[in-house]
This record gives sequence, C-alpha cells and structure tokens, in this order.
Amino acid sequence: MVAPVLPSLEAALRADLVSLEAQHRLRSCAAVAGASRTSTTVDAQPLLSFCSNDYLGLSDHPALASAAADAIARSGFGSGGSRLVAGDLPEHRELEAELSAFLDVEAVLLFSSGYQTNLGVLPALAGPGDLVLCDHANHASIIDACRLSRARLSFYRHLDLSSAQKRLFALAPTARRKLIVTESLFSVDGDIAPLADLAALATKHGAALVVDEAHAIGALGPGGRGLCHEAGVTPDVLVGTLGKAFGTAGGFAAGSATLRKYLVNRSRTFIFSTAPPPPVAAAALAALKIIRGDEGDARRNALASRVLQLRGRLSQLPCRSPRSPILPIILGTDRAALDASRVLRTHGFLVQAIRPPTVPDGSARLRITLSASHRPGDVDSLAQALARLIPQ
Repeated sequence: MVAPVLPSLEAALRADLVSLEAQHRLRSCAAVAGASRTSTTVDAQPLLSFCSNDYLGLSDHPALASAAADAIARSGFGSGGSRLVAGDLPEHRELEAELSAFLDVEAVLLFSSGYQTNLGVLPALAGPGDLVLCDHANHASIIDACRLSRARLSFYRHLDLSSAQKRLFALAPTARRKLIVTESLFSVDGDIAPLADLAALATKHGAALVVDEAHAIGALGPGGRGLCHEAGVTPDVLVGTLGKAFGTAGGFAAGSATLRKYLVNRSRTFIFSTAPPPPVAAAALAALKIIRGDEGDARRNALASRVLQLRGRLSQLPCRSPRSPILPIILGTDRAALDASRVLRTHGFLVQAIRPPTVPDGSARLRITLSASHRPGDVDSLAQALARLIPQ
C-alpha cells in the first residue's frame, strides 16, 4: 500500500481550524476600542465589559498617562534592548525599589510580562533531578515553565493539601531540589490557595515555595499587598504582574537580593528579552502610588462592594472564595458557553466563553471579572441578564 502524500502546511492548518470550529473551540479576538476596559466598543457596538483583569480600573487613569508622557520626554519610548546589554533606565530601577518596599522584600526584578516571569523564574530554579509540585489548576505559564525546566513535574489535586503531601512523601526523597508552585488567587476558578498550609508543608519537606500573585496583587490583601501578605506567608519567590490591577504591562519576581542576582544571571527571559519600555514602567509606578494610598483603598472597597452585590443577586454563583473578583459560571459544554456569551452581547455585555484547553473538558464557562470601575447599576443589569441564563 502506497503511503499517502502529506498535505501542504496550509491545508493541514485549515483542516485543524475546521476541526476546532466543529468542536465549538475556534477562537478569535474581539475588536474592542476605547480607553476604558469596562465601558468599551466592539465592532461599533457599545458594551459593558465583564472580562477584563483591570480590577481597580486604573488602565485609563490620568495619573498613569501623565507619568508615561513624562517618561517619554525624559527617557524615550523603547528601552533599546535587554538590560544586561543596553543598561538599566531610571524608570526600571525606581519601580523595582518601590515594589520591594511595598512588598517588604529585599529585591524585585522586572520582566516584560507575567508569562515571561514564570518562564524565566522556574527553569532558572529547577532542572533535571529536581521535583516541581504543581497545583493542577495553575496557569498555563506556570505549567509551560515547569515543563521547560526539565525537572520532574508532579501535579496535585486542586487545593488539596493531602494530595500535595502524598506526592511529596513519595517523590521528594530522590529529588535534589524541591519546589511547590501555586497561584494565590486562581485565574479561572477564582478560588484561593491554602497558602499558610502550603508554606508549612514546604518547610517540613525542605521545599521552596513559589507563589504567583498575578490576580491578587493590588486588588486583595492589606493595602493591596496580596494574599501572601494577608496570610503571613513569605514565599521564596513571589511572582506578580503589572497588567492586571496595575492597569499597565509587565511582570516581576520578588524575594531575596540573592534571588534577584541569580535570576539576572540565569533567567533566559530576562537575559535575552528587551526590557519594558520606560513609559510603561513609569505608568506602573504611578499605579503603585495609587494602590498603596487612600485612592487604592477606596477602589478596593468599591471592588469588594461590586463582588458582594453580584453574589447577593445570584445565589447560583460558587462561594468558595466570596471575596474574589473572578466569578466563574460553569455551563458544561462549549456550545452552551458560547451561546450564553452571544446572548449576553445582545443585551450589551461583553463576557467571554472560556473553553478547553483553558479549562477541563465538560467545564466550559463564563468567566466574569469585576472592576472598581463598574457602577452598581452595571452590576444589577448584568445580574438580571445572567439570571435568565444560569441553570436553576
């Protein structure tokens, strides 16, 4: 029998896209416009967005625009290359110093994105012969980073401390270095890791604790310092992002001065990436000043009120983490989630359907995110629309 001729790359890609569409898993980017991440326009249709991670509503804050403009005049726009080649700019150094003080850590290292932070940190810290213990629901950037490290990767059941402990007992004795990696506030499920228990488990087994606080920093915890601070936990590495509650872009790793020096020398996404543009770093610093001040407290209070308001209107919402601004509504099939998203758009709301592989098969959902920029009337209107969609 003659082997079939392989199709062209173009034909193979088209076939794969057809397959995705048949499974209701074909994706595309909504063509949004406007400065606000909550009141937006999609294909000329005004919509209220409930899918942005701009938790404090800072993305269009005039203080950020002013700081960015000043930085352009002072330092230009592009950073010119990696910091090891082109050098540090004042905006990078000042932001790192202020983040260190805010988080009460010795040092912070900036990266170009939260994804690049995880891809840079974990492979620098773990390699062949090491063990990385990972919550099953961790973000794709964490899972990709763990696999890239070539360490032994073991998943424990989501939020299940006994599962994590069993895996440590079984696998840790043969590992050179051991890491436990978790999000603090999980990006899709909206629930919170048992940080104090994980820290105790790490100490017991001589493991390092790495916590990704991307969705918590700025929005949750005392003064917006995150859930580790709230739990009294000092992880060996704290990963954060500037693209969510800070309303800008970039990521960072926080910890000891030794950690920072090591990452500067061993983290490939730091060494080989162009540094964040100075106006972006300046805008992030302006956001930090808001976050740690009275206005930050007011915005976190507004966010908490909107969360309580929506939960109060919809008893069907999950309640494992009632403070979370991330509220998943699990509808099951991909088709059901897409249909619900389309219906909401006809009522003036942008709420995206989240489907596999982002979530497990059979758990397609609407992922609602709330912001301090949402008004009480916005939330009431959304609740009314959702009440007609959510299975009773």
